[in-house]
Amino acid sequence: MTGGHPAIDKGRLARLLDAINGFGPDPATGGFNRIGYSDADMAVRRWFAEAMTGHGLDVRTDAVGNVFGRFGPAEGPCVMAGSHLDTVPNGGAFDGALGVAVALECVLAMKDAGFAPRTAIEVVATAEEEGRFGGMLGSQAIAGVVDPDWLDAATDNDGIRLVDAMTAQGLDPARVSEAAWRPGAVAAFLELHIEQGPVLEGAGVPVGIASAVSGVCNLEITLEGQANHSGTTPMNMRADAFAGLAEIGAAVPQLIAAHGTDQSRVTIGKVELSPNHAHTIAGRAVFSVIIRDTDETVMVALRDRFIAIVAETAGRHGLSFCHDEKSWLAPVELDGGLRDLLAEQAAALGLPALDMPSGAGHDAQTMQALCPSALVFVPSRGGVSHAPDEWTEWADIEKGAALMLAALVQLVG
Repeated sequence: MTGGHPAIDKGRLARLLDAINGFGPDPATGGFNRIGYSDADMAVRRWFAEAMTGHGLDVRTDAVGNVFGRFGPAEGPCVMAGSHLDTVPNGGAFDGALGVAVALECVLAMKDAGFAPRTAIEVVATAEEEGRFGGMLGSQAIAGVVDPDWLDAATDNDGIRLVDAMTAQGLDPARVSEAAWRPGAVAAFLELHIEQGPVLEGAGVPVGIASAVSGVCNLEITLEGQANHSGTTPMNMRADAFAGLAEIGAAVPQLIAAHGTDQSRVTIGKVELSPNHAHTIAGRAVFSVIIRDTDETVMVALRDRFIAIVAETAGRHGLSFCHDEKSWLAPVELDGGLRDLLAEQAAALGLPALDMPSGAGHDAQTMQALCPSALVFVPSRGGVSHAPDEWTEWADIEKGAALMLAALVQLVG
């Protein structure tokens, strides 16, 4: 290592985040729409690549749209840092984007200080992290864990195929395997992310260090009954798909009590009823079920029992049913050595840090299959995320960014 002691430039970091959020804003709601492989998503990737080039990084974009900027030696393994640029529909300003901006700001702080790393840093903006198609394709591709069958079959909620969405943006799905990094090429992966929950704010702690990341099972359930007139069909002669759905939803608390843990989450988040008319019994209900836990055995038990509840309920209501497992991301324990390093650096900075699991999926979860990975959290006001009201105080952002910078200096110096 040569050069001085790098320091975060808060103003520059804020300008980076604002520039990212110049893509896909919704003035009517205050939210942002950079859905994976949308025009806004691809535009922000092109801008970010140009911005890193302008700052003197060696930039490239891979076969799935991941954008990389290298700082330091051209050869040899790197330390990778970053997050994602895509959003959920009408998402917030910080989810993903903050982690990308912080990673670049850490590199720019090093450049300002004349810091010459012995090991290269690769700033990364991953693609399609938010699961429009059910996975985290960008980091899965880097880690070399993309299932070709899933890639070919994956669709979004509107039935658009992943391979078609990629092709429409000039990406070749047949080249996805080329995005995989060889074992040993990445020495470590660091990600900063907003917590997306209320724990840090409630505890009054400025940073969290994730110990594990929950897995995610994405199910689609279809109940088929009989659409009929709501006034002329007696209650005991109905095959009401919504009545079945309602009973299934009401069973979730008992499901978790019997088969889950304090880290279990079961969510019915998207429902489509048909015919969906006020005076017509619903003949069909299609709904999503997201199951999460930090223990894969628990996830399997929750999934299997949930499907059994669907079958039992369908039988009572005279319904047929089917289920489709859209995707399965296993829970992951993150690297203990990197957690220790982050805890040491937090202590050196005088920052209280909370060791905590992550209930949401993140790129660090997938990257752990390739290399030691770590995840730093900063608080979310009110625990709100995936919504326009998402907010993290800049005082907390500065602390999280300073921790990322200190850890990177130790890893690459």
